[in-house]
Amino acid sequence: MSDESHPYEEGKRAGVHPLLVIFGILFGLWLFVALIVPSSKNKQAAGTEGPAGPVIEDPEAAPVLFKVHTTVPDMNAISLTVQPEATDSQVAGLLKRFKKDRLAGTLTELLPATTAGHTLGDHAIADIYIVSDAQYAQANVIRTLTRGAHAPGGLYPQAVPFEVAMEQIRGHYRIDLNNTSNPDSASLGFADESGVHSKQYRKIF
Repeated sequence: MSDESHPYEEGKRAGVHPLLVIFGILFGLWLFVALIVPSSKNKQAAGTEGPAGPVIEDPEAAPVLFKVHTTVPDMNAISLTVQPEATDSQVAGLLKRFKKDRLAGTLTELLPATTAGHTLGDHAIADIYIVSDAQYAQANVIRTLTRGAHAPGGLYPQAVPFEVAMEQIRGHYRIDLNNTSNPDSASLGFADESGVHSKQYRKIF
């Protein structure tokens, strides 16, 4: 009975058209990629931004006391020490205070000049490092950090490896008034210009 209802005719294709099969396979692959393979948009981009979470600041936190430990004139750098008990919120507040005083022209009341007599001011270029352990506030450590992660070790023998030193930095404030688009930058932790940064790195401004 079925043979009479659907007789085979020579020249006519039996079954599903091959194009429909191909489209079905392509659609299945697209669906697999869309649902199973994670989107590249969800991957964190590499760079110096560090963790995406904002720094949680405590508006009630008392200003932290600091001490100027070392100045390195040839590097336009200063190291400061704060108590180990100082919180990240207090260190962030100190960095913002430095920027506020820099903009007001009163930073020299808090910190030694790094470019005394410069036409752009006494802190036209400065790297300010904040640590809690005074052994990492020494001049040789500051030079290691200021040169960056990729400075040739044979040319600059390092008493403390860069990777060790950067993890001890509680806060870093970089001033470069020659960079008119971004003269001030600061962070908890430390990042050099190549993008190498410490585990606790958080950008403040």
